[in-house]
Amino acid sequence: MQKIALASASPRRRELLAQLAVNFELVKADVDETQLPGELATDYVLRLAISKARAGFNVQTQTVTEVLPVLGADTIVVVDGEVLGKPKDQQDFLRMMRLLSGRQHQVYTAIALVSGDSVLSDTVKTDVWFSALTEAQMLDYWHSGEPADKAGGYGIQGLASRFIPKIAGSYFAVVGLPLYETDQLLQQL
Repeated sequence: MQKIALASASPRRRELLAQLAVNFELVKADVDETQLPGELATDYVLRLAISKARAGFNVQTQTVTEVLPVLGADTIVVVDGEVLGKPKDQQDFLRMMRLLSGRQHQVYTAIALVSGDSVLSDTVKTDVWFSALTEAQMLDYWHSGEPADKAGGYGIQGLASRFIPKIAGSYFAVVGLPLYETDQLLQQL
């Protein structure tokens, strides 16, 4: 399989991509992750994935001799049309948990593969159900330190797994990289 570059600082994405036995290196890709006014969640997550892949591709063209195709990805949590980013502080985290508690929400992960002028992309939606949480459970989870850098304030692969009775869709997309769809893009390359 061809070598690629991964435009992501996420250790979870690195671990997941390694599960596909893909030969890859990391490339830095700084992009503004601000949602545009009126931008739909699905458009937003796809724009970020493509922007990260393009930024990574552009960094390579300026800094290395071997320019590789670049994989970019982004994951967002959406409840009632509102995108829940990473919690700013404990209060923001508690607000998010109250929104998620005892109900269903959506997680969207977009992936994009950029090689020259070619852009291949896909967006995966997964429905996630949370059990009803007590304030004590929310605070215990916050104090674990795990939620601080996670979209929606939780990681399905960690301590929050105890709050999630079911999902419909791709578990790996919720973690941050849908493996089946990523493999399909890589095969198209």
